[in-house]
Amino acid sequence: MDLEHFDSDGVDIAFLDEGEGDPVMLVHGFASTATVNWVNTGWTAELTRAGRRVIALDNRGHGQSAKLHDPQAYGAELMAEDVRRLLDHLAVERADVIGYSMGARIAAFLAINHPGRVRRAVFGGLGLGMVDGVGDPEPIATALEAPSIDEVSDAQGRAFRMFADQNGADLRALAACMRGGRKPITRDMVATIGAPVLVAVGETDEIAGSPQGLADLIPGGEALEIPRRDHMKSVGDKVFKEAARRFLSMTE
Repeated sequence: MDLEHFDSDGVDIAFLDEGEGDPVMLVHGFASTATVNWVNTGWTAELTRAGRRVIALDNRGHGQSAKLHDPQAYGAELMAEDVRRLLDHLAVERADVIGYSMGARIAAFLAINHPGRVRRAVFGGLGLGMVDGVGDPEPIATALEAPSIDEVSDAQGRAFRMFADQNGADLRALAACMRGGRKPITRDMVATIGAPVLVAVGETDEIAGSPQGLADLIPGGEALEIPRRDHMKSVGDKVFKEAARRFLSMTE
């Protein structure tokens, strides 16, 4: 699908904007796109049916947005500014935010650095790993740069390479993104998040870390374990979608 575009401090960012009502911003995970993460899984349809205005961007290096090959052009804190500028571009003062995996880190930086812009947040696919780390990024970056997936032996790297290939991604841009700035999010930082947050992680997710562990660090944190789902399959799960919809429908 063709998306709209705007200039985010010199970086072309693609986005969709559908429906009417209270806005919800969707931020996809690494190697995915707004279409793959949110449209194809039914999120946008479900949220617009629930009377929400749905905004979702292709993160820099992904989908229809600019493909940058310099690792210094990436990092979750920098990418959170793309989200903030998109809210500015659309004259949206405050929104609910759902981020998945890398998108959850981006959403966390948005909530930390721009607390007035986030009403409620859902951090999907990333629990205590947000503060403890999720492992060495280099095997994934190396897998993305391999001549073919047949030459990738690392299991996690192979999974992300397969996903990237399926989405027709720019592998150099994704490798740069994976090697991009990784400013840590500390326990003290997440403790400053004033918005209520739902932390949702698959029961068999070996990447994300404990959802309850992260929720316990956030004053308004709640945890959800998505039954029988791993990191790749949690995003479209009905239990996840229903819990997020109920959580975002709550008033302050």
